[in-house]
Amino acid sequence: MGNTGWMTAAVLVFLLTVAVPSGYCQEKATGDGKASCLKCHGGKSAAKKFADGDSVSTYVDPKAFDQSVHRSLRCTDCHREFSDQNHPDRSFRNKLQFRVRESRVCRDCHPDKALKARAVHEALLKKEKAGEAVLCTNCHDAHAIAPVAAGPSSTAETAACLGCHAKEKEMQFANGEALSIRVNPGEIMNSPHKSLGCSDCHFGFSPQEHPRKRFRSAREYRISSAEMCRRCHYDKYSKVSEGIHHAMLSVGRLDTPNCVDCHGGHTVVSLGKNRLGVVKKCQSCHGKVYEAYAQSVHGRALFNEDNRDVPICIDCHSSHNIADPAQAEFHNYIPDTCSTCHSNAALMGKYGLTTDVVKTYLSDFHGVTLSLYRKQPDKRYRQPNQAIAVCTDCHGTHDIARASGADTQALKSRLLKRCQSCHAGATENFPDAWLSHYRPSLTVAPLVFVSEKFYALLLPLVILGLLFQIGLDLWRYLVKR
Repeated sequence: MGNTGWMTAAVLVFLLTVAVPSGYCQEKATGDGKASCLKCHGGKSAAKKFADGDSVSTYVDPKAFDQSVHRSLRCTDCHREFSDQNHPDRSFRNKLQFRVRESRVCRDCHPDKALKARAVHEALLKKEKAGEAVLCTNCHDAHAIAPVAAGPSSTAETAACLGCHAKEKEMQFANGEALSIRVNPGEIMNSPHKSLGCSDCHFGFSPQEHPRKRFRSAREYRISSAEMCRRCHYDKYSKVSEGIHHAMLSVGRLDTPNCVDCHGGHTVVSLGKNRLGVVKKCQSCHGKVYEAYAQSVHGRALFNEDNRDVPICIDCHSSHNIADPAQAEFHNYIPDTCSTCHSNAALMGKYGLTTDVVKTYLSDFHGVTLSLYRKQPDKRYRQPNQAIAVCTDCHGTHDIARASGADTQALKSRLLKRCQSCHAGATENFPDAWLSHYRPSLTVAPLVFVSEKFYALLLPLVILGLLFQIGLDLWRYLVKR
C-alpha cells in the first residue's frame, strides 16, 4: 500500500473515533457483550456524575458478578437502552433519581405479585404505595446479587471458609483489642440462617477474595457487622432507624445496641417466642430497670410462674422502632399501651381483674384533659405546662405494684407523692377521694352509688317540673288574653 493509502486509512480511523459517543468503549463486544462493557466499567474510577454535584460509582466487579444469580444475563438484559451501537448519555438531577430509575428494571422479572410472597417485600411495597422511594439495591447489590437460598456452590464456599474459621483465630484492632473469629459450624446449622452461604452476609468475601479490613476497635467492627442485616431485613432496619437506639448511635454513642447485640452474629436467635430471653437481652444494658421489673407484679409472674400473659419490655417499648420514653408524646400515649391488656376482657377475666380501668381513667378529670390535649391539631397546644397523670405516674413504670394486699401502702404513698406534684396542699387522705378504677356500686362506695342514682332520678324530674311550670304560665297567659 502506498503512502496515499496509509494516509486515507488513518483519516478513516480518526473519523470513526470521533463519531463514537463520549464515554463509550469502542471495542466490539465478544461473546455475551460483557467484555465490551467492562472495558470501561471494569475500572474502579468509573463514576456517573449528577446535576447536584454528587456521583455514584459505575464500577462492576467481574468476579462478584460471575458468582451472582444474574451471571447468566447479558448487560443489555437489564440496561436495555444500551448496546454496542448506542450508549446514551442520560442526565439525572441527583443520585436518588438515578437509583429509582435503575431499580424499576428489577420489576420486569420480579413483579409485585411475586414479591408479596415474602413479608419483607410486602412491607416495602406498602411503603412504596404510600409514596416512599423503595430501592431494590438497598438490600440487594446491583451486580453481585446473592441467591436467597444456599445451593451447592454456597455449601462449597462455606466449607472453604470453615477451613480457617473453624480454628481458633483472633482479629486484631488498632486500639490493641482482639476478637475471636472462630465459627462453630453447629451454631450456624441450628440458626435461622442455616440455608445461607458465608458471602450472603459477608459480602465481598469469597474463597478467591479475602479483603483485609481495618477497624479501630472491636465495637466499631460489631457496629459495621450489623449493617449486613439491612440487605435482607430492610423493613426491620427502617424501623430501627426511627428509634432511640439509632438516634443515640448517630451522635456517637457506640455502646448503643444493634442487630448483632440482640440477635447474635452466627448464633442468630429468634426472640419471637422466648419472652424471658427478650428481658434478659434488655438487662445487659438496662440493669437497674431489669431489677425493678423483676420485683414488680409483672416481673414476678414472669420469673416465678413463667406467665406468658404479662407484658415484657417489647410489649410496651416495641422491639425495633423504640421511642424515647422521655418524650411527652410517649408519656401521653401510655394509657393506650396499658389498654392493650387491661381492656381485654378474656385476659383480665383469667385473673379476676376489671376491664374498667382504662374507661374509668378516660372518663375522669385527668383522662378527659389528656384526650382534649391529644386532639389539638397544633402541636403547640398538645402539651400542658405540667404532665397530666397517666397510669405509670400512679402505679409505677417498671416497678408496678399490686393495687391490693401487701403492696397497698406503698402504692398509696407513691400516689400521694404524685398528687402533691400538682396539688401542693394534698394530705394523706387526698387520694382516698378518688374511686380508683372501680365504678361505684352497693358494695364499692355505696354512698356515691346511691347519690348518683338519686341525682340521676332527681335531675330529670326537676327539668320536667320546670317545663311543666313554663307550660302552665304560657297557658294562663293565653287564656287571660
